[in-house]
Amino acid sequence: MTLKNQLNDDLKDAMRKKEGTRRTTIRLLLAAIRNEEIAQQKELESEGILQVINKQAQQRRESIDAYKTAKRDDLVDKEQAELDIIGLYLPEPLSNTEVTQIIEKAIIDVGATGPQDMGKVMGKIIPQTRGRADGKEISAKVGDLLSKITE
Repeated sequence: MTLKNQLNDDLKDAMRKKEGTRRTTIRLLLAAIRNEEIAQQKELESEGILQVINKQAQQRRESIDAYKTAKRDDLVDKEQAELDIIGLYLPEPLSNTEVTQIIEKAIIDVGATGPQDMGKVMGKIIPQTRGRADGKEISAKVGDLLSKITE
């Protein structure tokens, strides 16, 4: 079963069970997928669908941060509930240990000698971690590890 079919089935299930937040969130995901398909003028494969879902999750994370800053706990709760539902469709996140191992292997593979090789290392890491780890955290770890090489 494709991810898109699963989303459609889960939407029907949420409608039957009258789960408003779940229904609305899945509809938003399906709309974002359809919009991306229209923009690309082709049906998305599972990798493309995962990218759209990951983008939606990232939007929710950013909204949560903004609402926390504004002390809007009601909106934080709403966004967190949506993020929890979206998280069900994302692959299992990588642990810090796994991310560090991927980074160290990439540094060795590209022969990085310092911070100037950050682009090469990130280019190798991003396809392996897409949707499973936060890009900002990965970038910070890569920067730290590369700066330690020159020390």
